[in-house]
Amino acid sequence: MNDDTFNCLELEVDDNGIAWLTISREKALNALNTEVLSELNDGLPELFEYEDVKAIVITGAGDKAFVAGADISEFVGMSALEARSLSQSGQEVFSMIEAAPIPVIAMINGFALGGGLELALACHLRVAVEGAMLGLPEVSLGLIPGFGGTQRLSRLASPGVAREWVLTGDMYSAEEAMRVGVVNKVASADDLKDVTTKLASTITKRGPIAINAALDVIRRGLEVGQSEGENLESDAFGLLFTTKDQVEGAEAFLAKRKPKFCGE
Repeated sequence: MNDDTFNCLELEVDDNGIAWLTISREKALNALNTEVLSELNDGLPELFEYEDVKAIVITGAGDKAFVAGADISEFVGMSALEARSLSQSGQEVFSMIEAAPIPVIAMINGFALGGGLELALACHLRVAVEGAMLGLPEVSLGLIPGFGGTQRLSRLASPGVAREWVLTGDMYSAEEAMRVGVVNKVASADDLKDVTTKLASTITKRGPIAINAALDVIRRGLEVGQSEGENLESDAFGLLFTTKDQVEGAEAFLAKRKPKFCGE
């Protein structure tokens, strides 16, 4: 993934193996348009394959907004079939993020509204700055969330929370979002990047095959009953005993040293 090939995305990979992917439409409060969705769709699969990338942080340019929603100007004159196609395109991109083989963290540095919150919900973890406002205001436009928000919010928080947020269209503080389980951590503006880095770095030090398996089992388990989910868990647990990382993890624990995982 090369910055030169994208107009709306900026990429930086740090020494910890964390890829910082910034949606860079600051003047438009990083609003999602078809170009942003297309660039995410094209760039992320390549980024998932980078050997030196162990985690991805998605954020927005500037200090006002993570993503302040979809680009409403693109809705003008849109037919029902075109709107359905746009919804499905966004859902496909966000489902790809949710199914990523490595952790994807949303660093919410400001407003996360509409499609912006839906993007954050598709990420595996969310860290928000104090003062950030989150919400799904689509009903105020005579619409509903179209990029998976009605489904992910009810699963992540609860159906009751999802109904309140979707039906009122109100904005909620980062602190309230953490209280209901939408956000994992809240940090001051000065500490936001450090808190996000610490979270991502902690994960990158763990066994990468185990991390991938955990992400996969949690995601697929949400789509089935508990008994079937536990079967998925047992299958993955057993398969991990065929890996060099499992042997290294056990040996390191018994020797009271830090493990050196190789991803095999």
